[in-house]
Amino acid sequence: MDDDVSVDFGEDGLVPAVAQDAESGEVLMLAYVSPEALECTRETGRAHYYSRSRDELWEKGATSGHVQEIEEVRVDCDADTLLYLVAQEGGACHTGHRSCFYRTIEGENVGEEVYDPDDVYGDE
Repeated sequence: MDDDVSVDFGEDGLVPAVAQDAESGEVLMLAYVSPEALECTRETGRAHYYSRSRDELWEKGATSGHVQEIEEVRVDCDADTLLYLVAQEGGACHTGHRSCFYRTIEGENVGEEVYDPDDVYGDE
């Protein structure tokens, strides 16, 4: 068995993590991970991230129910970026889309809307 890779969390203590659908290969979202978030992800088998805007650890889907079950966690060659290969329940994006990457730079909507965010989050 190989030894765990030491992730380089850098000066701010965070690394970017790309969430990718393990089955289809679709890129779902990008978020940031702290050492605690990575530990929780590995312990629970569900994706955990660190919210820079709220300054707190969060489990994907804790509010919406749209959890990400972890199939595998990979680390890049520099050990400063993670790839979460996930089984996504519902949509990954808080806007109601399956992926956060649902529009082109020209503003064309090319993604699938899979739920109504007002039904999930109310009128926040």
